[in-house]
Amino acid sequence: MAQDPLTGDAGSTYAPLTPVPDARRAFRTGDAFALWFSLGIGLLVAQAGALLVPGLSLPHALLAIVIGSAIGVVLLALAGVIGTDTGLAAMSSLRPTLGVRGASVPAVLNAVQLVGWGAFEVIVMRDSADALAKQAFGFSMPLVWTVVFGLLATLLAISGPLSFVRRFLRTWGIWLLLAGAAWLTWNLLAQHDLSAMMRRPGTGEMPFGGAIDLVVAMPLSWLPLIADYTRFGRRAGDTFRGTLLGYGIANIWFYALGAIYGLAAGGGDALLTSALAQAGGGLALLLILIDEVDNAFADIHSAAVSTGTFWARGSVPMLSAAFGALCTLIALLVPMAKYQNFLLLIGSVFAPLFGVVLVDHFIVRKRRIEAAVLADVRGRYGFSGGWHLSAFIAWAIGIASYQAINQWLPNLGATLPSLAIGAVCYLAFVSTRKTAYA
Repeated sequence: MAQDPLTGDAGSTYAPLTPVPDARRAFRTGDAFALWFSLGIGLLVAQAGALLVPGLSLPHALLAIVIGSAIGVVLLALAGVIGTDTGLAAMSSLRPTLGVRGASVPAVLNAVQLVGWGAFEVIVMRDSADALAKQAFGFSMPLVWTVVFGLLATLLAISGPLSFVRRFLRTWGIWLLLAGAAWLTWNLLAQHDLSAMMRRPGTGEMPFGGAIDLVVAMPLSWLPLIADYTRFGRRAGDTFRGTLLGYGIANIWFYALGAIYGLAAGGGDALLTSALAQAGGGLALLLILIDEVDNAFADIHSAAVSTGTFWARGSVPMLSAAFGALCTLIALLVPMAKYQNFLLLIGSVFAPLFGVVLVDHFIVRKRRIEAAVLADVRGRYGFSGGWHLSAFIAWAIGIASYQAINQWLPNLGATLPSLAIGAVCYLAFVSTRKTAYA
């Protein structure tokens, strides 16, 4: 029997192409807030914040964090509404836009990006645990930590979302995270001269538009997953408000903490974990480290589920084991310096895609969907042999515009323009071809 993605309770999930019935939609604003606040807090977010300095001055970095978070979280909340409107899992909800077969393309890309996120979660946990071990015991063993955390996340992914773990995280985890985040913030204000850091000029290596793109990339990374949770939302308004507030507050908070702690440690993310480990004897860092295991598990498990939507022969446990091993291998071989490029690459792919998806759902189809024909290549969403060419062309134009803007106009920022270009192109194509929607 299927399990609930949050509690592990049997009988609470449904096949990806089957909408969740109203009777099972229990998530309200508070539930959405708790979930996305928890997922928004993390060492990986702080690491990304540390990348903003000293290329930008701290005031400019904080401004980029606020602007980038506002853009990214609004898009995330809107994508969450799609899950509540349709009751479908994330990759299934793309079929009306991309076609019955075309939706397999983002499913593959989603699996790829989740492998990347899973690997970087393992890297962050390894570096954090190693910093704590150095401080407390005076020894370093990064190779061992990599294998330990990779194996732990993989075992959890193979086992599935255990009821006790998920219930514990929902009931107590958010308070532990709040306590850790509050302690890190208090320590920062008590131990460092924030006004002096605010006056320190940036080196100019990080363009302001590029910084916004880097911040936007974090909430965008959840776009292909959010509907897997928000399909259990009771009302679209609850989903939107809970996601907006929960992830927005967490994203701004931890990007800012990462930037300030990184600057205090000498700039960038290289010394960030050491600085965080010294805050309160590493207690706050240890509390937040607990949450990273859960995030790594979710990345590996969701990569397996996403792959299972287009490769039916692979069981989720088998795929989880394979993806867990791959994430661990990447964590062993790829340096953290590649992280910034990875985040920007994600933005270049998924921002234009969800420009197309959002405008199709909210404007073209007016939030309506025919779930009965989602698997029918000859039905409404079959288009041309299962592929909606107009959507793919608009998506490709959006990706090309992202890369062009990022190359020639880096100070402008590519995320929002490429998303808008993809959306406008799709609207133009649909209008020209007079595509009929109910």
